[in-house]
This record gives sequence, structure tokens and C-alpha cells, in this order.
Amino acid sequence: MTESARDLLAAVRAELAPGDSENRLVPLIERGDAPLSVFGTLAAEESHIVRSDWRSLHLLASRSEEPAAREFFAGLAQGEGLVLAKLPALAAAGGLDEAALRAYEPKAGCQAYPAFFAWLALNGEPADVIVGIVANFAAWGDYCARIAAAMRDRYGLGDDACGFFDFFATPVPELVELAEQAVQAGMAAGRCDERTARRYGRLFQAYELMFWNSIAEI
Repeated sequence: MTESARDLLAAVRAELAPGDSENRLVPLIERGDAPLSVFGTLAAEESHIVRSDWRSLHLLASRSEEPAAREFFAGLAQGEGLVLAKLPALAAAGGLDEAALRAYEPKAGCQAYPAFFAWLALNGEPADVIVGIVANFAAWGDYCARIAAAMRDRYGLGDDACGFFDFFATPVPELVELAEQAVQAGMAAGRCDERTARRYGRLFQAYELMFWNSIAEI
């Protein structure tokens, strides 16, 4: 049994950190080998994911008894609301106008992540869900930073097009602090199960890799 939330979060992040070769799409973009249209696909898939995650986060906030957990989920939901407005520029960079974005049919492999998140919003203990989310923070932020850099260096795209990935590439220490407080409170109240939390983190990472690799296969 891990004694503190900080130790638990650090351990789960270390255990579940993906290997360099597991994400097949990001290296393609970094080399400039992915077609420009990949950014349209990313925007189109994310337009479904962001809306779904926004609802899931609000539901988790409403189900959370601990103030820090409510604030954590509400803060993430606010970020999803802000980033939604950055998707049209990303889509345009990949050749998709508003009509094409609406007509796009999402891929099952890309939408497994938000489907799992929606299930957690209904069924997961909030403290366990937070562990799973935070386990995924570092990998997601790293991927976004690498893509944003490649968009500028390899594809010559500007700040508007890169805005979505720039947003998530920026660490938010306050959210990690809130996560630690919420998980610690959950542990103290007997509402955090380490085995379940690790399972959520493992599945989050697996579904995220499925997202990237489904697009890499196009």
C-alpha cells in the first residue's frame, strides 16, 4: 500500500510511461513524413473527443465529494472548453473546412479513449479516475509539445494552427497539486483503491496509443 498520494501518482506515472516506439504517429510527424492532411484528421477526431471529455469531466465534478477533486475536474473541463475553439485552425491547416469537419466520420480506434472516459465518469471512483488521468499527463503533454514543434519546423505552420497542441504542451503544476490533494483525501476516506487506479491508468495509456496509432495507419 502506497503511503501518500504523491508517491502513488509518481509510481503509476513511472510504471505506465510509454516506450519511445509505442506511438507510431508522432515520430512520423517529427520527421515530416506524415501528410499535411494528418492535421485535419487529428482536428476532426479531437472535435468529438473534446466535446465528450468536457461532459465526462463535468459529470465527474458533480459526483466528487472532495472539494479538491471537484476543482480538479472542473479545471480540466474549463480547459476542454477553451481548446475547442482552437480546432478549426488546426483543421484548416490539414485541408478541412467547417463543412468537411462536420461530415468527417470518426474512427473507432480514435474514439475508444473518450468512450472509456465516459464509462469512468459514470462508474469510476473519482480519486481512482484522477490517478488514471494524471498517469497520462506527462505522455500526452510530451506528444503535444513534439507535434507543435514539428508543425512549425517541418510543415511551416503558424501559431493559430499549432494552438491546440501548444495548449496541452504547457504544464499546469496547479492541477497536479489539486490531484495530489484529491487523491490523498480519497485515500484517507477509504475511497481510493490502488489496484483499480493503476488499471485505469493502464487503460488510459493503451487507449491513447490506440488513438495515435489508428491515425498512423491511415
